[in-house]
Amino acid sequence: MCLAIPMQIVAIDGLTAQCTAKGVGRSVSLFLLQDAQLAIGDYVMVHVGYALEQISVADAQVTWALLDEMVSADARA
Repeated sequence: MCLAIPMQIVAIDGLTAQCTAKGVGRSVSLFLLQDAQLAIGDYVMVHVGYALEQISVADAQVTWALLDEMVSADARA
């Protein structure tokens, strides 16, 4: 199973962005989204260091809520 997580862009340098999620920062390649008009503050879905798609703030929040719920359910099992 592959899993992409929502991250917020905090800096952009060419085709590389610094992104954060849950207090963790990562360097993310924007190569696959080079035609998109991305800006600081935007959210992207990230898998193995690559931004796959731009998403809305609402979609990022819903995704994190679901991921948190999965982790919580696993911890109870």
